Amino acid sequence: MTADLPGAGEQVLLVGLGNPGPRYAGNRHNVGFMVLDELAARVGGKFKAHKGGAEVLEGRLADRRVVLAKPRSFMNLSGGPVSATAKFYKIEPSGIVVVHDELDLPFGSLKLKLGGGDNGHNGLRSITKSLGTKDYFRARFGIGRPPGRMDPADFVLKDFSSVERKELPFEVDRCADAVEALIGKGLTAAQNTFHAA
Repeated sequence: MTADLPGAGEQVLLVGLGNPGPRYAGNRHNVGFMVLDELAARVGGKFKAHKGGAEVLEGRLADRRVVLAKPRSFMNLSGGPVSATAKFYKIEPSGIVVVHDELDLPFGSLKLKLGGGDNGHNGLRSITKSLGTKDYFRARFGIGRPPGRMDPADFVLKDFSSVERKELPFEVDRCADAVEALIGKGLTAAQNTFHAA
């Protein structure tokens, strides 16, 4: 196993961030949920409510045992369900991959990383606080900056534009591929493949 592989050998927790309910389903902030839904389709199963406060699905991806999780709380409170789910499945923070929207990357760009700050992302802030560490993996899905003087808090709760929506299925698919590469081949190999693209 390579040193930069999430959860070396054990099962991995893949978390998608978003807000629950149909009202938020198409929002930029919910792209983490969209990627998890794509990964769930690849695993072949349905999410089920879990006592930890998330919708979960267990299965296999990239020859690894995985737990897919979508917190049922609002974005700003993601930490509780993530840490409770990790504890239940006995998964250390180093075995967690969080998929989230990223304002500081142009739409459709993708960055994989381990650790780092929350960059003003309240979902990440909540997870870091609940886990007691920032040393977990992230798949950062670029959503771009808000136009003009629009407040970023409003921008993330808007749906993707019609132009972006045409590209969105391809970008979601590519992000799911990147997550699979990350857990199957490690961070460096996945970055070499997907950061150059």
